[in-house]
Amino acid sequence: MRRFAQAFLPEALPPELPHAVAHALGQAPERYNIAVRKPASVIHDPGSGLAVADFTWGLVPSWSKLPETKYTTVTARLDRAPGSRIYRSAWEKRRCAVPLTGYYKWDRTTSPARPYFIQSRAGDVLFAAGLWDRWPAEEPELLTFTVLTMPNAAIPEPLVQDGPVFLPAAAVADWIAGPWLPSRFLTRMKQPQLEAYPVSRAIRSRDVDDYTLLEPADADSEPASAPDEDWIDEDDID
Repeated sequence: MRRFAQAFLPEALPPELPHAVAHALGQAPERYNIAVRKPASVIHDPGSGLAVADFTWGLVPSWSKLPETKYTTVTARLDRAPGSRIYRSAWEKRRCAVPLTGYYKWDRTTSPARPYFIQSRAGDVLFAAGLWDRWPAEEPELLTFTVLTMPNAAIPEPLVQDGPVFLPAAAVADWIAGPWLPSRFLTRMKQPQLEAYPVSRAIRSRDVDDYTLLEPADADSEPASAPDEDWIDEDDID
């Protein structure tokens, strides 16, 4: 997962969300091509209850000397995050949920590779479990996040079956509050049924951001082009 979309109709948001959270998501800007180091709407608890704020994608730990890392931190593997020096503090203290309309994933079994858009088969908003951190050495402070991932058999072939860990809306508050045995809490969550369809290779450009990116496309009829650098799938580094 290297790109995703957030565009929420207020009436489509689940009733299990607190009213203030649903209202904030309904008012949030529509974003169809969220990439690393770009802002996204994130549900978190700043200490006064659940709230929505814009965070930058790609977690920067608070102890980092610079507001960046040399590692890919847009995603963190669920089985490695608790012991990672980058994610350990956030795992223990700062959990979040990232609402998605859906996300993009490349099929690399073909040449050239083609992008797909993955969404809920039922058309529901998806909530990905995540972690966040605060880098305090910048004014204003930099708030960043990562999305937790694990193997997911619901991801349709030919795409690699690894993706975000999704939460039902009713479990968002429990995850953010800090469940007992958090890894078990997430792995026991029933994952939603997903569907995928090919979209335009225009998604590779970070500067393109409109609803047409979600339209189905005949990828074979498009000019061949390699994905941008931030599309490259890399293992998370501990």
